[in-house]
Amino acid sequence: QACFCLLLCVPWGSSCPPSCQCTERAGAKAVLCSSRHLEEIPRDIPKDAVFLKLDANSITRIPSNAFRHLSRLEELDLSRNAIEKIDRAAFKGVAAGLRTLDLSSNRIRSIPKEALLALNAKLRLANNPWHCECALQEVLWEARLDPDSVQDITCHTAPREEYVGKPLLQVLDAGVNFCSVRQRTTDVPMFITMFGWFAMVIVYVICYVRHNREDACKHVDYLKSLPSSQGHAE
Repeated sequence: QACFCLLLCVPWGSSCPPSCQCTERAGAKAVLCSSRHLEEIPRDIPKDAVFLKLDANSITRIPSNAFRHLSRLEELDLSRNAIEKIDRAAFKGVAAGLRTLDLSSNRIRSIPKEALLALNAKLRLANNPWHCECALQEVLWEARLDPDSVQDITCHTAPREEYVGKPLLQVLDAGVNFCSVRQRTTDVPMFITMFGWFAMVIVYVICYVRHNREDACKHVDYLKSLPSSQGHAE
């Protein structure tokens, strides 16, 4: 056991990011970048990394293709950062092999469902200021969430005040469907727009008819004002 612990502390390779520690765990390469005041994901992470810990930093965004070159990556820890934005293709290239992804304790309010539903990894999404909406609901139903952290996915904001502060799973179990709510809310402005166009057409027709009627009346009055043929003959 002492030898194994010693092995974990042995650095490997010369391509390890300067702000991280690279070790080997039973033949699998681990890159440890915890609590290093990082504001973005290091670009020089070794390609054969299997474990990557980026927790407890100040990362605010996961850009597209951030981990694309890490084809062997199995575990990714991004917890306890300041992540607010995750691009749609943030995990492109690692979706097939990733087994666990920890995004807990960040500042994530919403996330493109395409970024997570392509993953087979077990997800941890707890302790974020989530805005409960259709995309988050679809992630909850379709993605592989860590069962121990599901209850901590709480509605920080929601379409209705009564859902705020409640676990999303509890709200959905009560029969709420955020996807149908979104559909109804998009139908309302569409209906208003259609009604507006219809009203404009009606007003145009009325004005057109009234204008033609006024022109016809003026023409008739003009004809009446002309001297008759009998008057000319005399």
